[in-house]
Amino acid sequence: MSAHLALTQLVPLAAKELDENKVTPGVLGFVVFAVMAVAVWMLMKSMNRHMGKVSFEETPDPKAAAAAQGGKATARE
Repeated sequence: MSAHLALTQLVPLAAKELDENKVTPGVLGFVVFAVMAVAVWMLMKSMNRHMGKVSFEETPDPKAAAAAQGGKATARE
């Protein structure tokens, strides 16, 4: 019970020191923002590495191939 009594007496003191017109996120807000920024940076770096590994050849357009052969082959639609 004594801890509860001590906390109830300290709460009004903390409320008097708090300026209601000036509220800032503080150190915890900065730490959360910094962790999120590092996480996004790591994700971008990983994505860039994975996109660099992707290689593919685009299949030729059948209509362009038919036009290149002089119209002899019919294009499937």
